[in-house]
Amino acid sequence: MTGFSNPQAMWDKRFSTPEYVFGEAPNAFLVSQAALIEKGQALAVADGEGRNSVWLAQQGLSVDAFDFSSPAIVKAQALAAKHKVKVNFTCSDWQSFDWPTAHYDLVAGIFFQFAAPNERSQLFEKINKSLKPGGLLIIQGYGKNQLKYNTGGPGKLDHLYDDALMREAFVGYEVLVCNTYETSITEGAGHSGMSALVGFVARKP
Repeated sequence: MTGFSNPQAMWDKRFSTPEYVFGEAPNAFLVSQAALIEKGQALAVADGEGRNSVWLAQQGLSVDAFDFSSPAIVKAQALAAKHKVKVNFTCSDWQSFDWPTAHYDLVAGIFFQFAAPNERSQLFEKINKSLKPGGLLIIQGYGKNQLKYNTGGPGKLDHLYDDALMREAFVGYEVLVCNTYETSITEGAGHSGMSALVGFVARKP
């Protein structure tokens, strides 16, 4: 993906293929938390081609999702139509998205590690403010050891997660899951092979 100084152009090109870059199936960690997910309002952050937002809609939630790539949104809409569910998709970056206050029962952020540390703190605060009291947060990201694998992720150490970072970002939350682990994943061509992962689930006070 060299030759692109503009991330927008890079991702638009990457998503402008018939294949779903990260597959059509939802993220396995998100699915593993199904027992905690209740009906209500959900947001899927930077959801790309829609695999996670579509799955959340299949669970009976009313789902908003955004991504800044218009080719990704087109594919996400097609995936929702294929599965006969409704998702409110918005083509937007996280800075421009209209984050409602205390609105969501669930926010899911799956592999959205495009933000540098200073931006990440702002993004996490927007997520925090958008969750209702008692709302559930589910985050899956790449851990610090991901740099030894070439299987996905930002390739920048300061964009990667660890337990301490997640706990500090959401101080006061009831942490239900905070795991750092390594496993082989298959999520399309974009995420394939042995990976260092962080899974974080917490409830807003």
